[in-house]
Amino acid sequence: MAGTDRRRAKPKSEAIAAAGSTPAIVLIDPQLGENIGMVARAMLNCGLTDLRLVRPRDGWPNPQAVSAASGADIVLDNTRVFETTGEALADLNLVYATTARDRDMTKEMVTPEIAAEEMRAVGSEGCGILFGREAKG
Repeated sequence: MAGTDRRRAKPKSEAIAAAGSTPAIVLIDPQLGENIGMVARAMLNCGLTDLRLVRPRDGWPNPQAVSAASGADIVLDNTRVFETTGEALADLNLVYATTARDRDMTKEMVTPEIAAEEMRAVGSEGCGILFGREAKG
């Protein structure tokens, strides 16, 4: 029979807890609640629940984020807000920063596969992925 098998062996929250430590996702100055909600949804699809916001423009909590998250309540409920990037990263021992900007700088490039391997090695010591400002990222 075609379609989606909606049976699950475990609720997502149990499966995520069983997986152990996962990377934090850090958003710097997110502009729209909808964007935060879509990040939360993508995170939950990947088994991630540690969302950290630095100075969200439209404040937190945000009703637009809830609408866009499409059921990623566990992520939204655990979201933490920080005033500075340093505070958001303080307990993380390994952080990857992302950018699409060319700054005429020599940058070490890391493939997603290598980053994942290094994050697994850090495990419970804490790791994260940092996403810069939407307009300047």
